[in-house]
Amino acid sequence: MTIGYDSWAVDLADVGPVYPMQGWEIPMVVVGVIFWLAWHRVQFVRESEHLENARKIGDAEKVSRALERY
Repeated sequence: MTIGYDSWAVDLADVGPVYPMQGWEIPMVVVGVIFWLAWHRVQFVRESEHLENARKIGDAEKVSRALERY
């Protein structure tokens, strides 16, 4: 998982990438995008349920009368 150097006393221009997990950039981006889309789907479902429950609260006739006054 690391670059395998025992000593950093080398010309870093010849070393290349010096971060862990080299070569995992694209799979990690794919995992990140999948997580992002899944998170938005979960949030959409939960917020839709919450808004539906909020819509059912209260007396529809009373709300209609209040709206008709204005």
